[in-house]
Amino acid sequence: MKSGKDIVTLVERDSWMHSVLQAAWQLNLPDWWICAGFVRSKVWDVLHCYTIKTQLPDIDVIYFDKTNIQEDYEKELELRLGEILPDLPWSVKNQARMHKVNHMEPYSSSYEAMSNFPETATALGVRFDEKGKVELAAPWGVNDLLALEVRPTPLFSKSGPYHQVYKDRRTKKGWDQTWPDIRYSAE
Repeated sequence: MKSGKDIVTLVERDSWMHSVLQAAWQLNLPDWWICAGFVRSKVWDVLHCYTIKTQLPDIDVIYFDKTNIQEDYEKELELRLGEILPDLPWSVKNQARMHKVNHMEPYSSSYEAMSNFPETATALGVRFDEKGKVELAAPWGVNDLLALEVRPTPLFSKSGPYHQVYKDRRTKKGWDQTWPDIRYSAE
């Protein structure tokens, strides 16, 4: 696996991932993506030659809609996804309001929100494009993900205002326990 195109092919060939994308697509949300661990975990599982999928703590569906920033609506969407594919840990967040939760400047899109995720290897997402093909967004590229490198995005770097969040996540997530070949970059 060497490129974003390889990641797209990996997702396209995974029937479970395809069904998850299909469920999210059915909501017809504006600027939607399934992000973070959904893609990262699949790639790291493959790079570690795991034959059993690592359990996800959640499936992060994001979208961007300034016309309805009610958190209750996100919970309704989670329930709808649960009706389509039950027993999955759905998490739906409208990025038009998440800047407040994250104490950041407003985002202009889901892509910009992804660029403000803590790690480059989690700052990515997939969705179906208008033609039903899998599309990958990776604001910081895929090199760190494919190199099994956990590196903070600029706002979470040592010189950034949210560095402690990155450090706390590094400890809390314990990714190196699940995927022993990953490396954490120098902070």
